[in-house]
Amino acid sequence: MLYLCIPSHNEAPTLGPLLWKIRKTFQTFPREYEILVADDASTDATAEILEPYTKALPLTVVRHGERRGYAPTLEELLRLAVERTDRPRRDAAIVLHADFAHGPEYLPEIVKRLEGGADVVVTQATLRGETRRGARLLRKHARWLLRGVRVSGVKDIVSGYGAFRLVSLRSALRAGEGPLLTSDAWTANAELLARVVKHARRVDAVETVERLDLRQRPSRFEP
Repeated sequence: MLYLCIPSHNEAPTLGPLLWKIRKTFQTFPREYEILVADDASTDATAEILEPYTKALPLTVVRHGERRGYAPTLEELLRLAVERTDRPRRDAAIVLHADFAHGPEYLPEIVKRLEGGADVVVTQATLRGETRRGARLLRKHARWLLRGVRVSGVKDIVSGYGAFRLVSLRSALRAGEGPLLTSDAWTANAELLARVVKHARRVDAVETVERLDLRQRPSRFEP
């Protein structure tokens, strides 16, 4: 089972097309999957957009009455995936964003790497549509700025699009008493990677293009 974990806050314009494209991807690349979406107190039409998809897709929606933020919302979805699995050595959680920057067309390659033996698959993005020089530089040099995160062969530690075998994720969750993610925003992606790779036998990287030009809202990424 693949658990696609999608944190969302006010992503109504892109969430529907993303779910549709995920469905189309798995029609041509059949795998058992479930989509887990967390609606983090959205004030737009997110709830209305999601409603018909609950009848057409293997979709679970978690709703928050008050905004919690990206990291707690992501961790909630990851914990839900671990709770649901009965085959943690086989199953995996795949994290992607609801703003349509992360292309579902890369899911087959990510899944192939898992099936080939990788416990963690990281996407390394070429940015398209990022007009802010500071943001581009920060993405490029994040692995040097966040000195506590060193993963051999991985250049992009903050993309937020990747896969984690659930046995490794479960071990990371059990390793500490508090939250798995203590930072927020883009740094939470690096923290998740750093915590899970300690329990992974193999880490693979997949080259992708991150389509920031498809996002329908102002960036929440603050350099």
